[in-house]
Amino acid sequence: MAFPQNGVITYAGDAEMLVPEIVAAGGGLLFAFDHSTIAGKIVLSFLAVVSIFSWSIMITKLRVIRFARRQNARFLAAFHKDRQPLRLFEKNARFPGAPVFNVYRAGCEEMTFHLLGSPEVDGTFRARLEIADKISPAQMGAVNAAMERAVGETALSLESQMILLATAVSGSPFLGLLGTVWGVMDAFTGVAEAGSPNLVAMAPGVSGALITTVVALCVAIPAMFGYNFLVTSIRGIIVEMDNFAAELASEFEHKYVDHGARESTFRR
Repeated sequence: MAFPQNGVITYAGDAEMLVPEIVAAGGGLLFAFDHSTIAGKIVLSFLAVVSIFSWSIMITKLRVIRFARRQNARFLAAFHKDRQPLRLFEKNARFPGAPVFNVYRAGCEEMTFHLLGSPEVDGTFRARLEIADKISPAQMGAVNAAMERAVGETALSLESQMILLATAVSGSPFLGLLGTVWGVMDAFTGVAEAGSPNLVAMAPGVSGALITTVVALCVAIPAMFGYNFLVTSIRGIIVEMDNFAAELASEFEHKYVDHGARESTFRR
């Protein structure tokens, strides 16, 4: 059975011969793609690129979040083994990929700067720390600000590229709708030019138009679930950083802050 040239249906007889053979050969999606217009195929190509970026971001972020949770658990276990809050900083411990550790390191660097005049750790660090004078509440405010800044910077790092995923969720359906409307418009134009307004003649064009909506939903739905899961997970990590910052600030307040300095200032 011969196909019409260039896949263009000029009358109902062509469609009646063409539809069963293509559907039997490749199924509805291939049939729809074969009859999609150039504009529709451009939209489909763009949606394919968006899908690749979406899945890449979701997989990468999921791995980062899982690793961050494991490293946070390792760091917190090590931190709670010793009641000396600067012990891990003194040992130059490293927990790469742990957001909570970023907050810890920022707070310790600021604290040692006010206690010892320098955040550097050397062989005399413990001895100098034992004889160091306590800091004032105003200096403790600078330590808290350093930890808050670390929380914000780490949160921004965790949320990077999420805007692309959100754009895929909200923009893909509109791209699919654009391709569908454009394809239906071309299908009706072709039917009007051929002068054969029947379902068999219209079906291939309409099918080719609707595939863009189907593909757009296939892009947007996984991206939506992935975005919601990642946003919830990232918020959980941010809350964990805030809680740890408050815990570390309490430890610093207890060991290194001279609250008498504030009282004497008020008396003056």
